[in-house]
Amino acid sequence: MSIRHFLRVPDLNKTDMEGLLSRTEEWKRRTRSDLLQGKTVALIFGKPSTRTRVSFSVGVHQLGAMPLYLSEQELQMRKSESVEDTARVLSRYVDGIVIRTFAQKDVEDLAANATVPVINALTDDDHPCQALADVFTLRERFGDTSGRKIVYLGDGNNVAASLAEAGALVGMDVCLSLPEGCDLPLGRMTAIKALADAEGTRFWVERDPEAAVSGASALYTDVWISMGQHQDAGKVSSLRPYQLNAALLAKARPDAVALHCLPAHRGEEITDEVMDGPRSAVFDQAENRLHVQKALMAHLIGGEPL
Repeated sequence: MSIRHFLRVPDLNKTDMEGLLSRTEEWKRRTRSDLLQGKTVALIFGKPSTRTRVSFSVGVHQLGAMPLYLSEQELQMRKSESVEDTARVLSRYVDGIVIRTFAQKDVEDLAANATVPVINALTDDDHPCQALADVFTLRERFGDTSGRKIVYLGDGNNVAASLAEAGALVGMDVCLSLPEGCDLPLGRMTAIKALADAEGTRFWVERDPEAAVSGASALYTDVWISMGQHQDAGKVSSLRPYQLNAALLAKARPDAVALHCLPAHRGEEITDEVMDGPRSAVFDQAENRLHVQKALMAHLIGGEPL
């Protein structure tokens, strides 16, 4: 199998996505495998993490391999050694690299120089593994997601971008409900719109959150101030009407679910009533990170077909 990396959701096509979600169903039923027996997967972390670190570490172990945790503070990468040379060296030692960092370019440079698969576990621009877990969770809830509508509420960030791309690949219409000044970069918006058009789905921005959620099957939110950003009182004030609360959820479809990638700032972007309520799929999303990442690593590192 030729080497492939997973750096952004569009690295998958629609057929890949369908195969990966199908394999995820199987891996969710399997807790142990020797598929990666004798292999080592490097886990590079430049940002603090709960779900990403634990889900990848457990997933690597359950596939039969050894997870090797490396904080960026412990590495010489970007200090006395380039990202490119780090990639070349690690490729001599390990069978796959998972990286959670800040700059998307660092992940791309790592992949361009690695001879083993590289998986983007989060950057400031993209959160593709989270998006896989999101659409898998919706498949579990609704079965066929084609034609359903998902609304992302809040700040246009990496989660919003990757979710919109994944939604297009599973046939969902994606609406971003954001205040002025919180949009995704124009180039990214244009690329997502082109992907949605190619897949026969819709992608748009709606400033009015109540209008946005009408007819939606899922409402999704994330923290208003992302990791590494400075606190901005004006931004927080503009985002308050976009809080995912019971009143807003009631304006969506009766079977609509609430989603959040975690960690949550309860009482800000989401209320306790919604997050802990019967229509919440938040903790299903968190669990499903483990299963989709096992399917992804089984394919990229273990050569398992989709």
